[in-house]
Amino acid sequence: MERASIEPAIKLIIAEIHIRLSEATRIAKAAEACVQNGAIAEGIEVSMDIEQLIYEAGRLQDAASLLARISRDQD
Repeated sequence: MERASIEPAIKLIIAEIHIRLSEATRIAKAAEACVQNGAIAEGIEVSMDIEQLIYEAGRLQDAASLLARISRDQD
């Protein structure tokens, strides 16, 4: 993979990480609001949607790290 295509790919991946973590933040705020209002079970249920987003963000970070290593190895 050429450096010219690696850098745009990393930029796209980082943007996707941001999207997922922003969504996770939105969900966490909603879950916190539920809990603060005494709806503990509802807060837990709402927060369950965060797990997949965090998993995806982690795998995307793995991909970005791998691409960065490949890019460095080409130097």
